[in-house]
Amino acid sequence: MTARISYADVEVGTELPAQSFTVNRATLVQYAGASGDFNPIHWNEKFAVEVGLPDVIAHGMFTMAEAIRVVTDWVGDPGAVIEYGVRFTKPVVVPNDDKGAVIEVSGKVGALLEEGRVRVDLTATSGGTKVLGMSRAVVQLG
Repeated sequence: MTARISYADVEVGTELPAQSFTVNRATLVQYAGASGDFNPIHWNEKFAVEVGLPDVIAHGMFTMAEAIRVVTDWVGDPGAVIEYGVRFTKPVVVPNDDKGAVIEVSGKVGALLEEGRVRVDLTATSGGTKVLGMSRAVVQLG
């Protein structure tokens, strides 16, 4: 599979389609099983509050994975992501209700690089709070 977006078709400022991702307590349990990260701050409300958190929080790597979906969906090939990094700025708080939490992600091309590569800058928020900082991916375009 190759990137469906052509380097010639983008410029600095090109916006990627924004997406929203819902996360609830069941999602966290599923992610814990898949990742092996069973830290109680991700499923035990009493423990999370005792250690100073407002409630159970989503795994940082889960939040990071949801954010990069904006890029992989846009480019059409997960293998086109060459580099990806973030800073975790605030946790995604996941209440124990039917709604859960929503992670809202937008992205835009921040730089045109050499050899058909671009840097995509992502913004991820939950509840109006920025949850990832310096969220950037380098993507190989067609």
